[in-house]
Amino acid sequence: MYSRLFNYHDGDFILRSDCPHDDKAMCSSKSVDFRVHRCVLSAASHVFEGMFSLPQPPSEDDVIIPIIPLPEPSGVLDTVLRFVYPMEDPVIATLDELAPVLEAARKYDFMVAVNRLRQRLVAQDFLMASPLRVYGIAVQYDLTEEAWIASKAALDIAISEQELHDDLKHITAYDYHRLVVLREQRARAAVDLLKPPRELKCMQCNGRWEKSRDPPRWWADYKERAKEELLVRPTTRVVFSLPFLQQSAHAGCTGCAASILSSWWFFEKLRRDIDDLPATV
Repeated sequence: MYSRLFNYHDGDFILRSDCPHDDKAMCSSKSVDFRVHRCVLSAASHVFEGMFSLPQPPSEDDVIIPIIPLPEPSGVLDTVLRFVYPMEDPVIATLDELAPVLEAARKYDFMVAVNRLRQRLVAQDFLMASPLRVYGIAVQYDLTEEAWIASKAALDIAISEQELHDDLKHITAYDYHRLVVLREQRARAAVDLLKPPRELKCMQCNGRWEKSRDPPRWWADYKERAKEELLVRPTTRVVFSLPFLQQSAHAGCTGCAASILSSWWFFEKLRRDIDDLPATV
């Protein structure tokens, strides 16, 4: 069966999918032939450039167009070729689709495909949904910049709540340890910043002389809950959100809500200090 898209009448060789033993005579019944151009693949890949530069043995059968059997499924080859040929990039909706395509693109040195896939790997939808998987794929293929980006995104999630996926099998103990150490060190540093300045007051809590040097009542609740949250997710996304602050206001006196509102200068500084902590492996 020929590919619907990659079946050029002037194509001068065929890539055949689903041939696990690289033997065109022992391919799967699902094999698809991609009739493509030697010049296009040679320009896009040093692997194919080197392959085509080798002397070819004389054909022993009546096949006019050379056939190159490849083990990759047809869907993977189709996606890789869409990056190589001058056409619109394919839609890659899941990491399950991306990972095998990236592996094939790297294997055959299609750098134009690799570079586009690296950009897609750290797209916002993947980072928000599965930052740990993105990190695993990045370190598996030595994508340093993408690993940095994913490690920062992983700070926003509880690792124990992430789906256990086969991609994580490729994370070495070294790379996983780096991620854990980053989270723990950042969490401890963030918790250490939870110190109220002397100017943090509530007109009602601190109205009496004997209470004037104490922090407002809402602070104890905020500090305890912020500590718990930062130890799980050492970022500023939750601890400075309005619902989080409102809960502390309810834990204090009737004047604590106004005290929290008037303490915006303190929260802005605390947010900046936490955001400035090391955030990548």
